[in-house]
Amino acid sequence: MPTVSFDQLPADARVWIFASDRPLLRGDAATLLAEVDRFLEQWKAHGAPLRSARDWRDDRFLAIGVDPTAEQASGCSIDGLFRGLQSLERALTTALVAGGRVFYRDAHGSPQVATRKEVAALFDRGVITEDTPVFDTSLTSAKGYREQFERPARDTWVASLRPTQASQASSRSATNSSSARKG
Repeated sequence: MPTVSFDQLPADARVWIFASDRPLLRGDAATLLAEVDRFLEQWKAHGAPLRSARDWRDDRFLAIGVDPTAEQASGCSIDGLFRGLQSLERALTTALVAGGRVFYRDAHGSPQVATRKEVAALFDRGVITEDTPVFDTSLTSAKGYREQFERPARDTWVASLRPTQASQASSRSATNSSSARKG
């Protein structure tokens, strides 16, 4: 079954979102997309072709969707997708399948990446605020991807990584106590 345009997938299409830890420009993006297109053209589940699509955004984000009204992706077919992307990771020297990362837009509008552990400090320094656009790579439906992929941090799970006011006050108090002892 041929691949289709991503906007032709139904709202309930199953989606996987992959994110590169660095921008993939020109040749690297062309290599990634050519290999993904080649894979999607022959992608099958239990011998049945999958009606699938891909979307590429901001030189970092790859969404792959499967139309469940045509055929469901199987565990083996999904494993094949992940294996193929892991092979591309090595060739492109980037991480696409890795977890534990948060993607957000910086003050200049460019996508950036941080580990989950770094996010609290980025909130503390004002690099990430409640209004910072965050990319939600955990979405699993075409509708979710189309409507909620990029939202303010306050409207995503990333808000739960923001330090609480109590821990911020405690941190400032410890810093002040340490400064008082030195002074």
